[in-house]
Formats: sequence, C-alpha cells, structure tokens
Amino acid sequence: MRSVTSYYNKNVVGEWKRLVSNPYCRLELETTLHFLDKYLPGKGLVLDAGGGPGRYAIELARRKHKVILLDISSASLEFARRQTNRAGFEGEIETTKGSVEDLSQFAANRFDSVLCLGPLSHIMTKRERSRAIRELVRVTKRRGILCVSVIGRLGAIVSHLEHLNEHIAYPFFKKFRDVGDYFGQYRFTATHTFLPEELRMTFKNQKDLRVLETVGLEGLSSGQEEKVNELAKNRKLWKAWLDTHYKTCTNPSVVGMSEHMMIICRKL
Repeated sequence: MRSVTSYYNKNVVGEWKRLVSNPYCRLELETTLHFLDKYLPGKGLVLDAGGGPGRYAIELARRKHKVILLDISSASLEFARRQTNRAGFEGEIETTKGSVEDLSQFAANRFDSVLCLGPLSHIMTKRERSRAIRELVRVTKRRGILCVSVIGRLGAIVSHLEHLNEHIAYPFFKKFRDVGDYFGQYRFTATHTFLPEELRMTFKNQKDLRVLETVGLEGLSSGQEEKVNELAKNRKLWKAWLDTHYKTCTNPSVVGMSEHMMIICRKL
C-alpha cells in the first residue's frame, strides 16, 4: 500500500485531469455519473472512499449531496481541498485521511451511499479486498447504495495490445493475464484487475448485499480511444454513439471487455 500512496502523491494533477483529458476518458466519468444519478438518493451523506483529488466529490456536491472524501494520499487531499474551495463547495465536502481497508473512524450505518471508485483494484490480496468490502458495507446504511468500480482485466490486456505491446513478451505479463496481478514493474502502481464474474461473485457472496447492476464504463468503446475521440468531433454522430453506449454498457459481454467496470449494490 505504501507504493500506491507514493504513486498517487506524485501524480495528483495527472489523476485530476485523467477523466476529462479527451472524450474517450470522459466516458468513464460520464457513465459513472449517469449510474450514480440513477441509483443514489436525491440527497444524503456520501462517503467517497479513495476519492483522490476530488473529481467525483465535487460532482456529487453539485448534485446537492454532502460528501466525506477519504484518501490515503495527503497530496491528493490537499489538492481536493483547493479544488473544493474553487468550486464553491467548502462546506459541502469534508476531507479525511484513511484507507478503505480500515474505516473505523466512521460508525456503522452512517452513510446513505458509499462510493469506492478505483481503490479496490490497488488491494493486492483477496483477504485484504474482502476486509475492505466488509468495511464499505458496514458504514453503508441499511437500504443504502454501494458503488464500486475496478479495472477490468480483459480491457487492460487489450490496452496493452494497443499502447504497450512490447510488454506482452515480458515475464510479468503472463501472471497479469492469468491472475490479474501487476506489481508496479512499469509505469503504473500495483494493481489487481478483475474479470466480471470475479467482481460479481465477490459482492454476491456478501450476505447483506444485493447486486443491482454491473456496468462497463467504456463499454463498446473500450480500446478504441483514437476512433472515439475522432467521432466526438461530430455532435450528431457522438450523440447517436452515446445512445448506443448506454443501451449496451450493462450487457455482460460488454462489461467484461471494458477497461473499467462498476458494480452497484443495495445493502439489505
């Protein structure tokens, strides 16, 4: 976890810009917000667990939610506080340092909704991931919504084919392909990538959760960054493509091929 903290301390601005740098990257942001709007209550207290520099926290504040943003990166939290003030939400977003594996600073059943958009992919053992999920569930109110997004394994493999194909012959790639584990050898930090059935079963095995939906955040666009960015220049074509995207992004096959996937659950 120390290497993950160090990575995000050094890459705060890049992480802040990542979701808005081009139309392809915005698909992850906009699709996530689309489903948060669908499932989150109209107002309430939201925990943004591992929310980094605050991109989603600010969007939630714009939607009249009260937000507590928790993160392990001090640099990300400081950046988030500045962005929160600039956006005019100083009183709507609270920041606190901590890990999704230990939410003991929060009482059980405190939050109307809990988000964990990415951090579960940086927890490298099944046991630790299970502990983190139990903590996320514990602090969610009964009948509350829990949304968790992770990096998809198949989408990440396709991304290597497109952007990092020399890595396919490296020794680490076989374990990454077969198990989903990458230990930060090149460029990115330590990451566990998920197959869709792994993600779904992980949450279905929680006795006090009901899975509502799984979503492929890039959907059919996954791995097609250049073509998507070109298509987005034509407003009519882009609108038609987004309609197709939202019609198909919950199809199980599409979820499995996405670079990022999200699962939405209700606490019973």
